[in-house]
Amino acid sequence: MADWADWSEDEYVQYLQDERRRFAWVMQRYGGLKAIQAEAAAVQHYPFEASDAPYRGLVFHDEAWHWAMLKIYGERYWIQHPELVEPQAEYRALD
Repeated sequence: MADWADWSEDEYVQYLQDERRRFAWVMQRYGGLKAIQAEAAAVQHYPFEASDAPYRGLVFHDEAWHWAMLKIYGERYWIQHPELVEPQAEYRALD
């Protein structure tokens, strides 16, 4: 993964928005949340971090799919739901 300190502010904000969108999509599709609830959950999970925050962007070390699955199904979701280990094609199509 990239060194977030080297990213411009615009690059960071764009990546943040993209991950929020993906997280919200999973929360709607698999978590049953309404759009507004899913968007709020995404903002909560991916808060904006100031450029001088010591671990800015650390949440990006795993993709939104993984974080949303943890939120919906809990730790070790991949054991109870092995079909959800890899993101579905619809998720990949969001890009």
